[in-house]
Amino acid sequence: MIDEEISNLTTIDAFIQRKQPFAVYRIPGEKVPRLLTQAEGAVRLIYDLKELNGQRGFVIAPFQVSESCPVVLIQPDQWGQPLSVDDDTEEDRKVALRLQGQESFLTSSTEEYAACFHTFINALRDRTFDKLVLSRHLTVDKVADFSPLSIFRAACKRYIHSYIYLCYTPQTGIWLGSTPEIILSGEEDEWHTVALAGTQPLQDGRLPQVWDEKNRKEQDYVASYIRRQLLSLDIHATENGPYPAYAGALSHLKTDFRFALKDNKGLGDLLKVLHPTPAVCGLPKEEAYQFILQNEGYDRRYYSGFIGWLDPEGRTDIYVNLRCMHIEDKQLTLYAGGGLLASSELNDEWLETEKKLQTIKRLIAVPPLKS
Repeated sequence: MIDEEISNLTTIDAFIQRKQPFAVYRIPGEKVPRLLTQAEGAVRLIYDLKELNGQRGFVIAPFQVSESCPVVLIQPDQWGQPLSVDDDTEEDRKVALRLQGQESFLTSSTEEYAACFHTFINALRDRTFDKLVLSRHLTVDKVADFSPLSIFRAACKRYIHSYIYLCYTPQTGIWLGSTPEIILSGEEDEWHTVALAGTQPLQDGRLPQVWDEKNRKEQDYVASYIRRQLLSLDIHATENGPYPAYAGALSHLKTDFRFALKDNKGLGDLLKVLHPTPAVCGLPKEEAYQFILQNEGYDRRYYSGFIGWLDPEGRTDIYVNLRCMHIEDKQLTLYAGGGLLASSELNDEWLETEKKLQTIKRLIAVPPLKS
C-alpha cells in the first residue's frame, strides 16, 4: 500500500514539474480518491460562468473572475490509479497522536484585521448590508520536505465529512483544501445544494444542539437567498433543515435543497446565480460583493470560489472552496473567513477565523510519506 502511494506521490510531483494539470479529490462518504490529469492541450480558460453550460471537466473558479484569476477547466484525458487512504499504518497512528489537541490560537486580532472588521461592522450597523463576510489570509514558510500528497492523505483520514482535494494548473498554481459546503451536486433529475452558515466548535466531538440568534439569523439569510435564486430559474426545491452538520472540528447549520432540472446542460447558468452565496459574500449580493473587493484589503483568488467535477451527462460534485491553502515554492497561504452581522463582536469573529485556519494548519506538520 505504501509503495503504491510513493509511486503516486512521485507521479504528482512529476505532473507539477512538467506543468501538467491534475486533480485528486475525495468526495464525502467515499473511501477511494480519484486522480485525473490532462496530458494533451491547454486547460480551458473561462471568464463568464455561463460558458460552463454543457461542459465536462474539473472546474476551479475564483471568488472574482479576472484576467489573472480565470475560471479554469481541466478536461482530463488520463485517469490515474485510485489512491487508498483507508488502511491505518503505524505512521498514521503516530500522526494522529501528534494532531490530537494541536490547537494554537492567537487570541488577539491583528491591527489589520481589526481595522477591516470596524469598516465592515460600521456598514452593517448603518444598515447598508444585512450580512457581510470578512476573510483573512495567513502566510507561513514551507518546510523543505513538505509533501502536498501526504497532507491530502492526512486530510482524507481526519475530515471524513468534507470534500478533500489537491489540484494544479499552470494558471492557478497548487491548491489544497478540505471543504464542507456543496454548491451543486447531482445527476439526471436529482440535484442538491445547501445553505451552510453559523459556526460553533464541536462539544466533546458531538454536534451542538443549541444555537444562538446570531448564528440562526446568519444561516437563515443564506437559506432565503438560495431559495430566491432557485426560484429565479423556476426551480422549486424541497427543503430539509436547518440542522447541525460536521465540518472538521467545527459545526455549521445546514439546510438541504433538492430539486430537478429541466435541462442539465444549463449548469453554468445555475452556478452563476448561486455564486457567490451569502455564506462567502453577503447581502444584498452585488453590493456586498463590490464592498468586499474594495475594503477587504487583499485578493482572495480561488478561496471562496468553487471547485470540483462538472458533468451534465453524468455525476457533478462541486464545492465552495473553503478551508484551503495555496502552495507556492517557499510559502503556504491559508484562508478563512466568517459571516458578520450588526451584532458581531471583534474577538468572537477573530477566534472563529483562527479555528477555521486550524483545519489546515494542524495538517502542515504531517511528515512526508517514506519509502
